[in-house]
Amino acid sequence: MKLFESSLALIGILCAVICFGCGDDDDDDSNNGGEDLAGLPPPQIQTPQTQIAFVSNREDNNEIFVMDADGSNVVNLTKNEAGDSYPSWSPDKTQIAFVSNRENNFEIFVMDADGTNVVNLTKNEAEDRDPDWSPNGGRLVFSSNREENEDGSANWELYMMNADGTNVINLTKHPANEYHPDWSPDGTQIAFSSNREENEDGSVNWEVFVMNADGTKQVNISRHPENDYRPDWSPNGTQIVFEAYREDKSEIYVMNADGTSQTNVTKHPAADADPAWSPDGKQIAFTSRREGNWELYMMNADGTRQINITNNPGDDFLPALIRK
Repeated sequence: MKLFESSLALIGILCAVICFGCGDDDDDDSNNGGEDLAGLPPPQIQTPQTQIAFVSNREDNNEIFVMDADGSNVVNLTKNEAGDSYPSWSPDKTQIAFVSNRENNFEIFVMDADGTNVVNLTKNEAEDRDPDWSPNGGRLVFSSNREENEDGSANWELYMMNADGTNVINLTKHPANEYHPDWSPDGTQIAFSSNREENEDGSVNWEVFVMNADGTKQVNISRHPENDYRPDWSPNGTQIVFEAYREDKSEIYVMNADGTSQTNVTKHPAADADPAWSPDGKQIAFTSRREGNWELYMMNADGTRQINITNNPGDDFLPALIRK
């Protein structure tokens, strides 16, 4: 899946879907991509003590839904004719930040966890997206194209603001584009995607970077000639899961927080995207098109037991997990 530039074609998953579909069974039976589950005990899915916020177009337009991590108790929170996407739980579980174009352009909004008390935080004419809360809940980091480069071209940068929308600060200040910020569990660093570095042949690709939370020391940690994006820190801060387009399609990879030991954990012929850790770090939620439409899956952190938890004809994507 290539990176989307359209925020709501499939809501801004920054990757355009190339040809995929479930092919023949994978030779590697360490995961559900090629595993015959007949005769095996029922797969262990994350207990309903975890809730998942996600995006779905099952009710004609993109809305924010929540459900338990076994796929039960699905509730539409936004119920708005506009497009809503990019949910992010506050650390205290009481609010969800999200993106909506309900006021004509894409802005960062916040609502209570039951969908009430919706407030526009950014109120800017530019496009704002990708919100992520700081671990203490006091700030949000997000991407925006509100500042142009010197040549007048649009430029996506990462910004930080207080949780009430005040005190907006540009963190990256770079002429390339930055998306998908994710705060480290200890609050000291932010992982993100950027296309700022060229390959040896002069081509530009997306890489995973890490910087200090104040924007200093921006370092490329994925260092691969193909595209890497949408990083998510593990709850203990030792690993980062990310989406990589390295084998003619997008797959889910896990690496150490310093970029070492990059491992493909999905290994499936269809496209896999949007990875997010479970609160206990034992599982990873992700999106896959292996059954013809985008569905949400859960798997163990090592890639085993990949289970479809939405099973809906609509498209479901961009999961965000929190402990109930």
